[in-house]
Amino acid sequence: MNPKEFFTTPGNSVQKQYEALRLFFLDGYSAKDVAKRFGYTLTAFYSLARDFKKNLEIDDPVSLFFVSRKSGRKPQDTSGEINQLIIDLRKKYLSVSDIKSILDAQQYNVSEKYIYNIIKKEGFERLPRRSFFSREQTSSSIKIDPPKTEMIDYSSEVFSVQNSLGILCLLPYIQMYGLDELIIASTYPESESISKLSSILTFVALKLSNVKRYSADDIWCMDRGLGLFAGLNVLPKAAWCTSYSNSIMRLTNRSFLKEMNKIWIKYGLISDTVNLDFTTIPYWGDNSHLENNWSGKRNKGLASMLAVIAQDPDSGILTYGDTTIKHINKNEVVNEFLDFYQTDCKTDLKYLVFDSKFTTYENLSKLPKNIKFLTIRRRGKNIVDKLNKKNSSEWRMIRVPAADGKGRTLKIIDEKIYLKDYKKGELRQIAITGHGKIKPALILTNDFDLACEDIVRKYARRWIIEKNISEQIEFFHLNKTSSSIVIKVDFDLTMTIIAHNLLRLLAIDLPGFSRMTVHRLYNKFLSLSGGVEITKNEVIVRIKKKKNLPILLTAMQAFQNTPIKMLGGKKIIFRSDTTT
Repeated sequence: MNPKEFFTTPGNSVQKQYEALRLFFLDGYSAKDVAKRFGYTLTAFYSLARDFKKNLEIDDPVSLFFVSRKSGRKPQDTSGEINQLIIDLRKKYLSVSDIKSILDAQQYNVSEKYIYNIIKKEGFERLPRRSFFSREQTSSSIKIDPPKTEMIDYSSEVFSVQNSLGILCLLPYIQMYGLDELIIASTYPESESISKLSSILTFVALKLSNVKRYSADDIWCMDRGLGLFAGLNVLPKAAWCTSYSNSIMRLTNRSFLKEMNKIWIKYGLISDTVNLDFTTIPYWGDNSHLENNWSGKRNKGLASMLAVIAQDPDSGILTYGDTTIKHINKNEVVNEFLDFYQTDCKTDLKYLVFDSKFTTYENLSKLPKNIKFLTIRRRGKNIVDKLNKKNSSEWRMIRVPAADGKGRTLKIIDEKIYLKDYKKGELRQIAITGHGKIKPALILTNDFDLACEDIVRKYARRWIIEKNISEQIEFFHLNKTSSSIVIKVDFDLTMTIIAHNLLRLLAIDLPGFSRMTVHRLYNKFLSLSGGVEITKNEVIVRIKKKKNLPILLTAMQAFQNTPIKMLGGKKIIFRSDTTT
């Protein structure tokens, strides 16, 4: 096209209107000739000329045919809705990264730089350094309608995640140990919009995210990381969680725990010893139908639900949980546990370790011959006086190995005794002193073959489960249950067991952190921020720099080229982000 043709044969309607009107008003052509030349009807051209003269009076004439371009990017918010939301969130003391996460959940695709520029333009000062607890309290006060929960289609997208990105590191473990297939094969319910797997992973995600009492607010619905973990765009609201847990039966939880134990046995994560202990789960609402149970944490009796938890002392895996314990059947729990553990699991269980109040001596007589128990005898005044009168020659010194390799020296008396309510004859009693206690500890067992040092060490490890129970009360928030319905709390405890075991599986692959508490594992390896990019074949997780990140990335190297079924068959790639 030469320059003349450019003006005589316009390429679009706006240029054609301009050239036609120019010929008519400037060059003096008749309306009939102009209409014929540019393909208008005469009536249409008269209308065009009339509108042009009318627009000259009310509009900028140049804007009718020519657009003035401004330098810089095209404005992303033409309505002002995004900018106003950014300002409102900043007024609630949210950081730029927190605002970015919320906007991503609302499907607003803006960068952190854009958010920063809006905040700077409005004159906001930089936020002071805050503790994690302070940031968490601020986030929980945000009230924004979350988007509708849907199954994610894993189409290409990019979004940011705050404080929960590390939870995605547990997806490979769920697949490797077959927990996803176990959930799908279970009798847990599902809905039309949310699958069975996504439903259960929703509760597991809330447990692993350290959400406090998830009936209180829906702030987690803004977290795309938790949603991706469950195979959803975002997690459903609290009303859905309440409705779902109302439909669960105790038999469903029990069957699921049985099948999960078969997995732990298959991978050698269960030894021949089980630690058993009770825990009190208080409820602060209408508790008129609940029994009073002693709470060691509050040092008083509380209207609560009594639960039993079983743990393997070697791996730290929790193998059993039950919140349906009543005072009338409390002493029979040990037999119910053996029925659960041995009927289908087919384990080589040999030792039960528990404290003095777990069951009665009479019930100990009913245990199978192949089961050995270790417990503590209650120390009455007469028993203590009798031990104090023992000659020093009767006490002997033993060296008990410790985890740090140093060990500890104790004084013990190893003897055989008879108890009135124990119907199977004599028992072995080991009195221990030299451990800083005022009174000597008395270990009772029906194992006469195991070395004294091994018995002492085996019982000493029982205190691990007491520590784990304390962790669950604090981290998994069993003391903040939103219901007094025992079966509903039993489901909550089952989800706690899954979440706890996933963290233990991760800890096994973290050298030097295998015995770290749940809360510290969360702070160091799950409470991470960064971004997620979903491509055609990969889910790329970019984690912002943190002190222990190299250890986590090293553990994740084993899964770098493994397709994850829960991510639509895409490979999950963990990388360090370039920003702090």
